[in-house]
Amino acid sequence: MNSFSRIITLLRKEKGITQKQAAADLGISQALLSHYEKGLRECGLDFLIKLCDYYNVSSDYILGRSPDRSGAVLTVNDLEGAETTKDSHYSGSVLPAMNKRLVSSSLNVVYDMLSKAGNKELTTKVSDYLMLSVYRMFRKLYQSEKKNSQSMFNVSGQLFESYTMAAMEKTSADISVLLADKTVAKQIGDAFEMTSESMASEYPKHNTGLLNTVKTAEELIK
Repeated sequence: MNSFSRIITLLRKEKGITQKQAAADLGISQALLSHYEKGLRECGLDFLIKLCDYYNVSSDYILGRSPDRSGAVLTVNDLEGAETTKDSHYSGSVLPAMNKRLVSSSLNVVYDMLSKAGNKELTTKVSDYLMLSVYRMFRKLYQSEKKNSQSMFNVSGQLFESYTMAAMEKTSADISVLLADKTVAKQIGDAFEMTSESMASEYPKHNTGLLNTVKTAEELIK
């Protein structure tokens, strides 16, 4: 499934309509829409425009060129807390400054979601996982300089990475168990229910940053 087919399928499901209804509204057969959604056929420009109007999104979004429904291209100064001076560039490159703010913006959304869920244990476990991740990266950098004293840390330098990864995996498993618990699920309710449209409305300052984080992470995974 390519980006276009995945996105038009997502948009239809977020709209809460069947493939049959969408096809009727768009003036094509259900079979043809099914082919588009499975990535078996490519649509023409006229139909692409019709899709954009139907789902109220930009062509850049529907083609997977932008993670923002409006098709906005994100710059470092667009992100919450952006400065125009020293933090805008690292060693002549804007990318690290952008990534720093993408992570920060994404965490704002994650913690807001946790706040709405109202489960202290879940919030603690997610925080534990994130702190372990930061600790692991900080220590790798710290240990790369041989002049730095290793007495700062209690865990052996030879073991810290494998121990940290194990702790992260255990914490991730604990989070999965919590989310699957019926009592916890009842407390959380629909706190984590969202669509691309509702996220844009609810998090106008941070949504674009989060979506760019998702896009960047998936590119790294590929």
